[in-house]
Amino acid sequence: MNECILNAGRLPPSLLARLGERFELLMLPDAAEREGFLAMHGARVRGIVTSAAVGVEAALIDQLSELQVISSFGVGLDKLPLQRAHQRGIAVGYTPDVLNDCVADLGFALLLDVARRIAEADRFVRAGAWPRAAFPLARKVSGARLGLVGLGRIGRTIAQRSSGFEMAVRYHSRRPVADVAWTHEPDLRALAEWADYLVVITSGGPETRHLIDAGVIDALGPDGVLINVARGSVVDEHALVQALLDGRLGGAGLDVFADEPNVPEALFTCDRVVLTPHIASATRETRQAMADRVFDNLDAWFSSGRLISAAAPA
Repeated sequence: MNECILNAGRLPPSLLARLGERFELLMLPDAAEREGFLAMHGARVRGIVTSAAVGVEAALIDQLSELQVISSFGVGLDKLPLQRAHQRGIAVGYTPDVLNDCVADLGFALLLDVARRIAEADRFVRAGAWPRAAFPLARKVSGARLGLVGLGRIGRTIAQRSSGFEMAVRYHSRRPVADVAWTHEPDLRALAEWADYLVVITSGGPETRHLIDAGVIDALGPDGVLINVARGSVVDEHALVQALLDGRLGGAGLDVFADEPNVPEALFTCDRVVLTPHIASATRETRQAMADRVFDNLDAWFSSGRLISAAAPA
């Protein structure tokens, strides 16, 4: 009999179909029906499949006595109970590396868009304003100073992208990263003061909540641009909105928000802000690669007892 897998996330239909062919796939019901469902099926569940946006509650895994593995669609780990899973001996898989390029591409696209005012210029032309007025000047990207908050896989890819624009690069992380040429800046506010463009690409979770606070935003200043392709929780969204409205921050490119899919309406009228609906990894190629990794992690675990991409314990 095939292993019993429980889907607790929002996953592509094609992936669910593939999982259903390889495993006995159960769908986690709504809260009202969950207790009875788990009483009937919980003892058979050996794996959970979910998405980074949804995650898994520790209380759920505690109700699954035979659970061996969790396979998550995405790289975010802040909604996965890593410590509890480690205590239980439950392996946790995720999908790093396969989305580095597309997330980096979108981060750089947002930077270019805000700096060169591309979306704003598009609205200007569509509104028929060009015959009546000159469009405002934009900012140069080539040769500018790029600050990175985080230098993991995606941060490094963004830094590599910047070399084509001959940008100076510095980064902030808890400790210097070995074997890189870019300068480590241990003081985040100092990095913000130095940077023309500050790209946030660090992990989410309690340790980085509001890491980008009012002080960092003010250090970036009225000519600075903030790009966030990490997690909405990393930025103090209220402080960000207020700084943009007050003109204390030059612009922002945001793919993630504190309360998705809800976006502060005050941002809708800010011309120097580009908003995207959490689409950094949303290309056909990358989403297929992510789906393949979710499947392959489960298949490898039940075939060999090892994951292709294992998340380290919290």
